[in-house]
Amino acid sequence: MSQKHRLICITKNGTNPAYEGARIGARRVAERLGCEIQHLFPSTPDDIDQQRELIEQAIAERPDAILVAPTHPTALNSTLQKIVDAGIPLAFMVSCAEGIEAGTFVTSDNYALGKEIAEYLFRHLNGTGNVAIIEGSANSPTSQPRTDGFLDALKEHPGINLVGRDYGNYQKDDAFLAMSKMLKAVPDIDGILSANDFMGMGIIDALEEAHQKSALVGVNAMPGAIKAIQGRKMLATAAYDAMKMACIATEAAIRMLSGKSVPKVIELPAEIVDARNCDLWDRPYEERPLPDWAAST
Repeated sequence: MSQKHRLICITKNGTNPAYEGARIGARRVAERLGCEIQHLFPSTPDDIDQQRELIEQAIAERPDAILVAPTHPTALNSTLQKIVDAGIPLAFMVSCAEGIEAGTFVTSDNYALGKEIAEYLFRHLNGTGNVAIIEGSANSPTSQPRTDGFLDALKEHPGINLVGRDYGNYQKDDAFLAMSKMLKAVPDIDGILSANDFMGMGIIDALEEAHQKSALVGVNAMPGAIKAIQGRKMLATAAYDAMKMACIATEAAIRMLSGKSVPKVIELPAEIVDARNCDLWDRPYEERPLPDWAAST
């Protein structure tokens, strides 16, 4: 891995701290392995057309490899296929595009972590209470599996009532608006399932503005969520760790360029982070430990 390869990494947006973590992780691994990496993302969060243009730009620049977290499971296929047709190694991370043959896809089980964090919340509520769901983006491949996990956990807890459900589009401001509207209609909400931590930050703001309290769980284990758990504003988060996924995807791309085989799918485990273990996660992305390739694959 001594050759200095040039990579381009295309994420979904520049607003979600989880993707900032992904970019930091990818850069750190690339630097450790003596490579260069350029980061691109849509100026409008999760915009399909803008991400398509960025993929076209990346292909035109002819990097040694391209990493992508697609904003949609199929809408970008014709453009992504151009990467494959050009013979540029392609690695998906966080989300993938159905029907596109990438060299690898680094992810975690969205359904399983959704179900696990929901069951954690329901146990905290002793199996009774009113809960709300703030979903991610309707276009995102990660959103529906997490919601399915939430809903299947609900089926197993008849004492838990779903009293509200809305989209927050994986964005803090959208989640704030959705939660504020919901609290006006249903003020008695005991627990909230947020499909990511960034939306959780908006939900916390909405709860505080409405002078309400509710047990909130999220997904990503981003630094802001760790602080919220320490401050008792959030109950727990499932560590769907975009930083680690980007780290492994970056190393996988460099391994492919070195002629080494890599698994087609690399599924990282998701850990529940709460008050008992959150201090172990209380580091900025620049200081979080990099994942070990052998242990992750």
